[in-house]
Amino acid sequence: MALDFLTIAGVVGSVLIVLAYFANQQGWLSAENWRYSLANLAGAVLILVSLITAWNLPGFLIECFWALISLYGLLKHGGWLKRR
Repeated sequence: MALDFLTIAGVVGSVLIVLAYFANQQGWLSAENWRYSLANLAGAVLILVSLITAWNLPGFLIECFWALISLYGLLKHGGWLKRR
């Protein structure tokens, strides 16, 4: 079975999200670190790209929310949003 580029992108995206979560659970990467949000955002975008050829509405919805929340975290923890 040959893997196409979009499938590989989805797998890489999944791995990024899982590795970020594992690093957070291990205490290696804080959720407040902008790198955590960036890894999650990149992972979600790669999974969304993979859905071009393997459409799945629930997968699309969860990854859209994942990307938006990660973008918010990136803006917040990257210092682009004012903290109150």
